[in-house]
Amino acid sequence: MDIKYIHSLFLKCSSISIDTRKIELNSFFVAIKGNNFDANTFAKEALDKGASYVIIDNKAFYIDNRTILVEDSLVALQELAKFHRTYLNLPIIALTGSNGKTTTKELINVVLSKKFKTKATVGNLNNHIGVPLTLLSFNGETEIGIVEMGANHQKEIEFLCGIAQPDYGYITNFGKAHLEGFGGVEGVIKGKSEMYQYLLGEDKMAFVNLEDPIQLEKSKVLNNFSFGVNKVNANVNISTIEANPFVVISYSGQIITTHLIGLYNANNINAAVTIGKYFGVEDVAIKQALESYIPENNRSQLITKGTNEIILDAYNANPSSMKVAIENFILLNKKNKIAFLGDMFELGTESLVEHKFVVDLLKHQVEIDCYFIGKDFYQNKIDKPNFFFFETFEAFSIFIKEFKFDTNMILIKGSRGMALERTLDFIN
Repeated sequence: MDIKYIHSLFLKCSSISIDTRKIELNSFFVAIKGNNFDANTFAKEALDKGASYVIIDNKAFYIDNRTILVEDSLVALQELAKFHRTYLNLPIIALTGSNGKTTTKELINVVLSKKFKTKATVGNLNNHIGVPLTLLSFNGETEIGIVEMGANHQKEIEFLCGIAQPDYGYITNFGKAHLEGFGGVEGVIKGKSEMYQYLLGEDKMAFVNLEDPIQLEKSKVLNNFSFGVNKVNANVNISTIEANPFVVISYSGQIITTHLIGLYNANNINAAVTIGKYFGVEDVAIKQALESYIPENNRSQLITKGTNEIILDAYNANPSSMKVAIENFILLNKKNKIAFLGDMFELGTESLVEHKFVVDLLKHQVEIDCYFIGKDFYQNKIDKPNFFFFETFEAFSIFIKEFKFDTNMILIKGSRGMALERTLDFIN
């Protein structure tokens, strides 16, 4: 496989794709096998739709000199991305963590874009396919690249860092996410810390939250640029003022009022401020960027439907993010509070224990009507007048469609597989 030659063909194209439904004219198509399909079969379709070149790994689908035959298309994609990253030689910021990765990435991007031409991971394309696609979306005009990295097992962050070769890194937190794949909380810490291992060296830099004792300890041997709340030893000293419901922070005499819900988002905002300061973005520009950012994609969105206010945080959930979302909801000075909570996935043998913890966290909150949806919550069913348990979303939907909502504050949170944003259909 001649990566330099493949890269020369890639540079002639205007975009890259692995999905023929999204083919653009003069695109570069890579045929990757999935669990239930073989994209080699779509090579001709990609060319017919306007792709200039296609990479395949099955010679039965070779068409003409626009077809590049390799041993493994996925490996070719990853090697091409690594070569392209080296070719561009631009500063790259990588971030990972159990919670808040995508929101933090978006915030960093809006802040840095006030001064630089930036490109960042689109959505949550943060795995062994998404990271290469992100890198290949960067071009000669990109001045800083921002790459989100997800992981659900050991050595994944190490592998992704080997492709992206970041100059800077930030770990949002170490929480109870993907416990099944990582083998418990200690496995999560070890797996996420693979980024710190990559950042060893004089030419690398870690951004560090001094509020997090794990970050503080593991980053001591690294070049680091830190932030903290009322931490005089931090490079950027920040004060969090309030979150009722939106987060308001102050630093350097400035007050920033965001559109982000909950104190759990404060560190995401603080990290964006810190990285902006490190790269020389002016304070007034940082303020403008953060105050203009409005969350979407079911992540900490505040939605109004009729007379109801809804905190829609249904993109994903794990025990750590569920805990802080509930704690924030409890603190809100609102009446008529309702919580719709869905099962948390990928917790392995700890699943029932972690779901019980969530139920216990709310059992003394008599002012919140709690609706628990999913088989693991259902197995932790307890008898309380303000608690309602449903084994499936279908059972919940039959019950809730007759419910009349009026002047409620509503929290909706659950794992992606629960798709709890469907609850919006039942709220007037």
